[in-house]
Amino acid sequence: MSHIVTVQDAVTAFADFMEPTAAELDAIEREMPVILADVDLLDAHITTLDRTPTELDARRIRRARRRALAARVALLNRPAGASLPGGAA
Repeated sequence: MSHIVTVQDAVTAFADFMEPTAAELDAIEREMPVILADVDLLDAHITTLDRTPTELDARRIRRARRRALAARVALLNRPAGASLPGGAA
């Protein structure tokens, strides 16, 4: 006779200690402009997947690429005092 048991690891895989720390949430918040700019760039590329890109599409991609690069530069050029604790992200 075999016993039916629950898989404890699967049940407790998302316990409270698995939540992000305050420092990790702050890092995500600081990086949010880069994330959103990358989403816009990805969206611009996705719209051209099923058709031939027009001049308007090309301009939209160029603008989105510039915004993404500007967001990355702004993140990298933040003051030295704003560095992430513990070297996270």
